[in-house]
Amino acid sequence: MPLHRLTRIVMGVPNVAQTARYYADFGLTPTTAPADDAPAAARHGFATVDGGEQLRITHAPRRRLIELGIGVDDPDDLEGVAAGLAALDVPVDRTPTGLCAVDAGTEVLVRVEIAPRLRQNPAPAITYNAPGSTPRLHERAPGILRPQPVRPRKLGHVVLGSVDQEVSQRFFQQGIGFKISDTVRGLASFMRCSSDHHNVLVQQAPVPFLHHTSWQVDDVDEVGRGAMSMLEADPDRHTWGLGRHFIGSNFFWYLKDPAGNFSEYYSDLDCIVDDALWKPGVWEGAKALYAWGPPPPPSFLAPEDLAGLMTGAHAPGAQ
Repeated sequence: MPLHRLTRIVMGVPNVAQTARYYADFGLTPTTAPADDAPAAARHGFATVDGGEQLRITHAPRRRLIELGIGVDDPDDLEGVAAGLAALDVPVDRTPTGLCAVDAGTEVLVRVEIAPRLRQNPAPAITYNAPGSTPRLHERAPGILRPQPVRPRKLGHVVLGSVDQEVSQRFFQQGIGFKISDTVRGLASFMRCSSDHHNVLVQQAPVPFLHHTSWQVDDVDEVGRGAMSMLEADPDRHTWGLGRHFIGSNFFWYLKDPAGNFSEYYSDLDCIVDDALWKPGVWEGAKALYAWGPPPPPSFLAPEDLAGLMTGAHAPGAQ
């Protein structure tokens, strides 16, 4: 497909310094560190192992996703995106290497840019003992012996609240060129701009907001190790997990940053490289949320600060 990955996001929050410290604890590598006397609007940058700088945090009156970057290969791909947006009468700003357009429902600036494709070195092979098969003999499982901190490999997906879900879905699908992997009846579609099962999901909401970002780690041990490290530092960060989603199949654990955004460690996501070999499904009920694990808390389905976002109230600790 012409689109090939998420490049980076810009997250706006009222409490920049607190939120930046959280994502450093989460395992992202700081790429910029504004001085102590820098203005609150100064950006903090963070990199993943394979994707380079994929998160920037800057000041905003309320938490939201300000910008979403998507990579394409060449100018011809940009022309295709521009044509799709023009067909929807969406204004476009062009540069020699990219274009920008705003989705009216989420108020997110989407930046489509010529960018190199993501190259990832394979994670170490996992050897599991199972009934009738014990390939790992006389040694402990490697997952329990890893000494290094968990480091996310890449940004996987974002979930956004939109005041007009149908408009937002047309924007991403018909305008930008995302493809549908699966649909939740009456709610949203899981959309991809890469071989990952999904990179963007937009759901109806009373105010535009960022529900969560999702970050790939090597395996389920890294999901658990990452979450436990975060909870040892602050148990109140816990939101939902450990579990396995039905749609996308990935293991998950969700935590909450100081601004109120959820962040997810995930591994083992479905991969789609041939559209003809994947049949999108339409799901509802429990399968729309998870295959196993604890039930999602009400605050995950309807974040507790939604009323505050609607009235413009700031998060605790806002700068």
